[in-house]
Formats: sequence, C-alpha cells, structure tokens
Amino acid sequence: MEAAPFPSAFTPKSLSPPSSSSATSQSLLYFRSNKARLKLKSPRAFSVRAASRGGDSVVTLLDYGAGNVRSVRNAIRHLGFDIKDVQTPEDILGANRLIFPGVGAFASAMEVLNKKGMAEALCTYIMGDRPFLGICLGLQLLFESSEENGPVRGLGIIPGVVGRFDASSGLRVPHIGWNALKVREGSEILDDVGNHHVYFVHSYRAIPSNDNMDWVSSTCNYGDNFIASVGKGNVHAVQFHPEKSGDVGLTVLRRFLSPKSHITKKPTEGNASKLAKRVIACLDVRANDKGDLVVTKGDQYDVREQTEENEVRNLGKPVDLAGQYYNDGADEVSFLNITGFRDFPLGDLPMLQVLRYTSENVFVPLTVGGGIRDFTDANGRYYSSLEVASEYFRSGADKISIGSDAVYAAEEYLRTGVKSGKSSLEQISRVYGNQAVVVSIDPRRMYINSPEDVEFRSTRVTNPGPNGEDYAWYQCTVNGGREGRPIGAYELAKAVEELGAGEILLNCIDCDGQGKGFDIDLVKLISDAVSIPVIASSGAGTVEHFSEVFEKTNASAALAAGIFHRKEVPIQSVKEHLLKEGIEVRI
Repeated sequence: MEAAPFPSAFTPKSLSPPSSSSATSQSLLYFRSNKARLKLKSPRAFSVRAASRGGDSVVTLLDYGAGNVRSVRNAIRHLGFDIKDVQTPEDILGANRLIFPGVGAFASAMEVLNKKGMAEALCTYIMGDRPFLGICLGLQLLFESSEENGPVRGLGIIPGVVGRFDASSGLRVPHIGWNALKVREGSEILDDVGNHHVYFVHSYRAIPSNDNMDWVSSTCNYGDNFIASVGKGNVHAVQFHPEKSGDVGLTVLRRFLSPKSHITKKPTEGNASKLAKRVIACLDVRANDKGDLVVTKGDQYDVREQTEENEVRNLGKPVDLAGQYYNDGADEVSFLNITGFRDFPLGDLPMLQVLRYTSENVFVPLTVGGGIRDFTDANGRYYSSLEVASEYFRSGADKISIGSDAVYAAEEYLRTGVKSGKSSLEQISRVYGNQAVVVSIDPRRMYINSPEDVEFRSTRVTNPGPNGEDYAWYQCTVNGGREGRPIGAYELAKAVEELGAGEILLNCIDCDGQGKGFDIDLVKLISDAVSIPVIASSGAGTVEHFSEVFEKTNASAALAAGIFHRKEVPIQSVKEHLLKEGIEVRI
C-alpha cells in the first residue's frame, strides 16, 4: 500500500537520499554503484550463522508502525511461528528469517529506514542472500527509485523505477482485488499458487525489463504487465498480500517460512486469468437492547422486528459469521457499526474486539465503518478521525468506511472549491493511502419529470416513478439514512474521489432488504462517473442479481448481507452462477 504513514515535512524533490546518516547514505550509494558486480551468496554461506541467531520457529518482523500489520502477525502465528520485532539494525542482521510487510508511502518509508539506520542493515542482509520476504511496499523499496511523491531513491538492489498505474485509458486506480499471476518456472514460494487469484491493493508498480528480468518470478496484468513478485536465492518479495489471499496466500508464507516442509493442504486447482469480480459479505453490527453485539439486517434501514416487543433483529454473532463467510469463499468481509454515528467510536470496545478476533482466522480483507469522525468526549478530550481510524487499523481492519462525515466534507469542498485537508477522508487517505479508504454512499431515489427539474445529475430510470416520472436523481443521506442532504450521489462520488477516496460502497435505501435486485440505474450512473472501484450494495435476492449488476454496469464488486445471513443464497452458489455466465471470480 502506498500512503504517508507518518505526518512529516520531508518531501523529497530529487533522487538524493535523506541525509539522516552519512554512513547510511554512503552504504546505499555503494550498493547502487556496485550492484552489477555484487552477486547473492549461496544459501549455505549463512546457514550456520542464521541458525545460531534464534530457533527455527522465530520470524523477525520489520514493523515500523504504519497500517494493519496485525494480519501478517496473525498469519505467521497461524502457521505455528513466533515473532520477534525489529527494534534495532542489529535485529535485522541477526534475523533467521526476515519479513518486511511495507505499508505507507515510498518516501516516508525510506526516511524512517534511514533515520533508524535500518536501510544499511537491510541492504547488508539482503545482499548476503539471507531469507527475506518483502510484502507490497516491501517489494517496491528494493528498486532504485519511485515516482510516488518524488522521484525518491529506494534501496537500489533491483534495477527499475516504481511508477503509478496509468488511469488515462479508463483503468481503475487503485488496483484493488483478486488478480491472476503468470508464474515463472522455479519460483519456489509460488509453487502452490498455480492458477489461483491473489489479493492486490496498490496504486504503484514496477515494470519488468531486460535489466531486472533475472529477478522477476511472476507478473500480473492490469493495464500492462507489472512485476507481481521477485526472487533470487533466499530473497523474495511480492506485490500482492499473501496474508489477505486466503489459503493460497498462506501457502506462499508457509513456503517461505518452511521451504523444505511438505504442504499438507494444497489449494484446489484454479482457473484464474484476470482481475476477478468480488463478492463481499457485509455484517451490519449493533448492540441489541440487552447490550450484546449482534449482526442484524433491516428493511430500508429499519432493523427492528415488527412485533410487540419491537426488538433488534438478531441474525448471529459477528466473529462466528465472519469466519463462516471466509470459509464459504467471501472475497472480503465488511463490518458496519450501524449505530456508530451516535456514540464515541473508541468507546466501542466490543467492535474493536470483533476485529481482533476475526483477523486471527479470516485471511481476506476486512473493512469496518460507522462513526469514524472527529470526536470530543464527555471529559473534553478531543480525538481526531485519524486516531479513531488508526485504532481500527491496529485492531485488524484493512480498510475503513466513511459515511456521513464524507458527505459533509464533499459539501464543503463543492461550496468552496478548496481541499482543506482537515476532513476525516483527507486525513486518513493522506496517512494510510486512498486504497485504505472507502466512502459509503446512502442515497434515496427522488423521481422527477425532467433533468432540468433539479441542479443535480439525474438519470433515466428503467422503471418509471409512481406518477410516471421517467427520471430520478439520488439524494444523499446521513445519520443512517435519517436525514437528507442537498447533494446528489453523482456529485458526492465525484467529490470524494478528488478528496482521496479509493473505493465507493454504493447503497440504495429504496432497494435495501427488498430482494428485488440492485439499483442498476444508480450503479451504472456512479460506476461510469468515477475512476475508482465501485461496490454495488442493497437489494440482492438471487444469484441472477449478481450477474446482472456485473453485466450491465462497471461495478468491481457486489455486496450482500441478509441473503447470506439467512442462508437463502450461499456465497458459493453466487460464484458458481457467475462462472457459468462467463464472469471471472475467485474460487
């Protein structure tokens, strides 16, 4: 992921490395100027030394404090290994195995590594052919430089420049979702990937060339072919997230951690060929009248039973259901704290616990939303939305979803034409990257006779309104759909993309809980308007509704809740149907 993990005045303007340490800079320059003559040593050269630095069950993790590294920790522990955190450069040099799950912006990461003296240690460790696995940014930093907020120098171990995906031809950036690999023979840790999808989430990538081809172990196609993984000797790095790629990703980690072990549970043969459409399970979570956290589901946002007791509809326990959906093949799991707009989010300790427990056994992306905003508690203590989001990330969330606060930010931006940089959307995307920020839009259909009747973008509707109206605009709402705002879904979507959203979760109050299908008119309007991925939500009732939204719109994913909770339509049935219709999905 690319983002600015630490607020910093450091803004590199040239290829000069940060001047935090002359020794580090000289060391990096040495590696860059001599890398053509340097060759990785054989694995045997360091086998005795590595073994003396710790037990076979210990993995050294380089976590410099940004984003969700909990998932990597959970995956390592799930595979039976203990973790030692890097505190000093000496911890890197003494590692038996080193994993670097890079999160954040290229420039900020290099600054941190240099300030802590870890860049030199990393180069020494890697050039010594020691067991190393870089993940996402941990791959990108191995290259000579990046165009992200730069150019900025990298570690310079692999020739090449990391550049941004070209969105000018309609490519949706960030690249989010499950895509296929083209694996080169003898790629070792990828031996069990086969024709399976793995999970990517990034805006920048490195391109294969004659100069770096001896490093490339796999490529992926998204607009063009980019480097999905590198490997040479004991040194490996992947652009995708193995800790979020289900059983397939766990085999990659296991191959790295135990290269000689026998894989007892191999993934079934896949048929991956390109970016898959995603099927997402959503859990609407709230406390019931007894104070217990339950999964619920409403009809047009009303979650109470139509009984004399009028109790909150209880469809199960969040952690258990999330685990079930993971086993059933959900590509992502989304938690929505539907009463989060009322209360202080960091006071919602049960929700944080749900994330922590879920991330221990669910190895696909987790999104959480509800109440992420600036807040002042009863004691007058101010908490920024960034602090709230950071706690969710540390608890296991990969993405956070912003609702009402994004509406207010978009209204202000459209009114003034100025990006204040102070909204929750802007703050969180600046620090964690736009790929970590989803904006949830809750619109209501408003029928009109002519597009000239309103100032907002409207669309011709497939089914005329109650008085024969042929058009509708979609009014955005806040506070759980309770309050309409003077902004349309089209205008909101365009504004939040400019403010830093990486994805849009597109709901529809009129369709919610009705089981009659997604609002195709709405989804097409928004997915055609923006260049970031759009998730269609609200209204799914049959497997055919999923194929319809993918065939008639540019939605990247489709989300459902009630039909999965009530076991009316299993996730696997949805995917089997999509495959029969010729739509790529992850199996």
